[in-house]
Amino acid sequence: MLSEAVIYDVLRQALWAAVAMSAPLLVVALVAGLVIGLFQALTSVQEMTLTFVPKVGAMLVVFWASMSFMTATLTDFFTNRIIPLIAGG
Repeated sequence: MLSEAVIYDVLRQALWAAVAMSAPLLVVALVAGLVIGLFQALTSVQEMTLTFVPKVGAMLVVFWASMSFMTATLTDFFTNRIIPLIAGG
């Protein structure tokens, strides 16, 4: 049986891995939203698709570019923490 300390440590590491994997997408969404909002405020163009399409496009590009980092982070987490716990280590 696992102790509470081990469970909390694994949970902490899982949350940190989730934050690390989602950070590139969230940063790009934030920057794209700020740039588009500034553009809309300066030009008085209030088109709803103008806020959605470029943000999704930028997020797709960053997702594609950082997919290897996300896969490596998740694989390392499972290889180093989850699988040894399942195996009884």
